[in-house]
Amino acid sequence: MSSANPTGPTKPAAAVGRVRLRRFAALAVPATVAGGALVVLTAQGVLAAQFAISGMPFTVTATQLTGYGLEQYGGIDNTAPGSPNLADQNGQQPVFVSAIRSAQLQNLCQSVSLGFVNLVIRAGSSTPVSASNLIVDSDQLTGDASFTNLNVDQDASTLTEDPGVTGPLGTFGQQADKVVIKNLRQNNWATTASTFTLPGMSIGFSGSGC
Repeated sequence: MSSANPTGPTKPAAAVGRVRLRRFAALAVPATVAGGALVVLTAQGVLAAQFAISGMPFTVTATQLTGYGLEQYGGIDNTAPGSPNLADQNGQQPVFVSAIRSAQLQNLCQSVSLGFVNLVIRAGSSTPVSASNLIVDSDQLTGDASFTNLNVDQDASTLTEDPGVTGPLGTFGQQADKVVIKNLRQNNWATTASTFTLPGMSIGFSGSGC
């Protein structure tokens, strides 16, 4: 067998994909983040890194998000071994992580497409939704954002706004004391929080998402 390949065994094509995604996480954060977008990836050894994603993205909207203690940096989410989702990406999804020490969201809507129907969660129409140590992994975000005391291109390993949450050494990061995003819309792959309170929550199926 070895004589048929004198140059030695070749690496599987899947390994190339993994290397490229890791380089992406180490060298780049989407331009929307650098330009001032908010929200959600993998902290070193905490929260989002602790579970495999389903590989089914979900939409989150809110008329306004107000957050205190914001950190952002890039990362990779992984599906469970053998999952059919994201198979063309070797089960990996590049994301930008937003960690917020405390957050409030007005008129929250979250939906996920199940193919033939959407599962929709709504809350915070009168009293805002609140969360602590919120971590969101996203690949798209839109809205009208304003930041207070913003640091851009800070080394992700030195971020301090959300205690215990930092990014990889030598990678792009940014942080701010406060962020306000109006007309928020996100495409998310994972969310974690120490606490998440949803006043007036409703859950149901709908022909359309958020």
